[in-house]
Amino acid sequence: MSSIYFLGIGGTAMASVAVALSHAGHAITGSDTQLYPPMSTYLEEHSLRYFNGFSEHNLQSASPDMVVVGNAISRGNPELEYALDNHIELVSMPDLVRKTLIGGNTSIVVTGTHGKTTTTSIVAWLLEHGGLKPGFLVGGIPENFSVGCRASGRETPGYFVTEGDEYDTAFFDKRSKFLHYRPDIAIINNIEFDHADIFNSLEDIKQSFRLFVNLIPKNGTLIVNGEDPAALDIASRAFCKVERFGMSEKCEWTAINSSSDHDVSSFEIIHRGSLLGTVRVPLFGTYNIMNALAAVAAANAAGLSFEAVSKGLPLFRRPKRRMETVGTFGSNITLLEDFAHHPTAIRVTLEAISQLYEGRRIVTCFEPRSNTTTRNIFQKELSLCFDAASVVVLGKVHRSERYGPEERLDTGLLKHELEQKGKTVFLAGENAEIYPRDIVSFLESLVEPGDVVVILSNGSFADLKNLLIESFNKNS
Repeated sequence: MSSIYFLGIGGTAMASVAVALSHAGHAITGSDTQLYPPMSTYLEEHSLRYFNGFSEHNLQSASPDMVVVGNAISRGNPELEYALDNHIELVSMPDLVRKTLIGGNTSIVVTGTHGKTTTTSIVAWLLEHGGLKPGFLVGGIPENFSVGCRASGRETPGYFVTEGDEYDTAFFDKRSKFLHYRPDIAIINNIEFDHADIFNSLEDIKQSFRLFVNLIPKNGTLIVNGEDPAALDIASRAFCKVERFGMSEKCEWTAINSSSDHDVSSFEIIHRGSLLGTVRVPLFGTYNIMNALAAVAAANAAGLSFEAVSKGLPLFRRPKRRMETVGTFGSNITLLEDFAHHPTAIRVTLEAISQLYEGRRIVTCFEPRSNTTTRNIFQKELSLCFDAASVVVLGKVHRSERYGPEERLDTGLLKHELEQKGKTVFLAGENAEIYPRDIVSFLESLVEPGDVVVILSNGSFADLKNLLIESFNKNS
């Protein structure tokens, strides 16, 4: 077994792969800065040793056979410079996954701008419930498994399910991660512009997806959102079988007659004109019905019967930070957390929450943190995606010093535009010394019995969740 060092171990996928390889018998160490839950907790729960901060002394102490370089690591990092100077083998996380985990297994890869984590988790669970013992890599912690990555449980080649990110691989490999995962069965949920730090346009992103689709063998299957023009354009060039999913009868996989009972959705599935039956899944919102439908199609391509799928779906448990209920406090104040950060994801998530908690006021705390939403690329779109919320708290633009005023998201303008639509808006962070306690103070003065408070961020939001838990408990 190897001694492997994860440089940037706090990333969701990096931590998950590190734990999986530790369980497989490899000696694992790593380093990162500013680790926060759930991944810091995840590493500690699995007794994985890591260094807090970067220093060449860390690598000298660990003396690894190989260094896995996270895609957030760039030249100038002292550990990376030491590894280069001393000729330590460098590998990217996606390449390591392909070699050590996917291997000879049938590779199922879930891609798209939105819904990857949930859809990957559903596919992995359906295969697990169906007795196929899949390996998987999910960009989160799926509740059905309690780990984000594991090797296949079969002695002979089986299945490996991977969340396929279009973001780049490493400082020495600027290709999209999903190009490493050798897809046999692939899902494209949707394609929109994102990751403005590495893509210049939607067309740039589509080119990466074209390369991905070109990797699927002729005897493979591409499952594509039949209602997404960009995804359909990419699928039109596939050499393999293509199956569309959606709400329209033009699709090979169609969801009809959907309904909801609290946070459980039920819908009928039609496959190539034949009604298969009704399924129930403990998810809410049209976008989650689409996620589940894509997962059913992938499970079918892997050989599972509809009966097996329909028995497995009701037992699915959503990943952490995907419409996750943090708790209910005092006079029926509910706190939710979600990873949504792209305008489309924010809109559909808030719409689903408003339906789930019909009649209750939605108070949304949004942190502009991604490399796209910290810029003004989506200035207009962000003003249109909070319609389901009555109150909007705008967090500080993460690392705003990276951009000049002409490029940075203008949260003051966004506040004005949302107020013009009748929203109550609080612009946080004007006094950096008290951020994010200024948000806590604002909510303490505003929140009423029955409110639903939603935290939206793809990062830690300066530990806002725990501060709100403390505040709501104190004032209960």
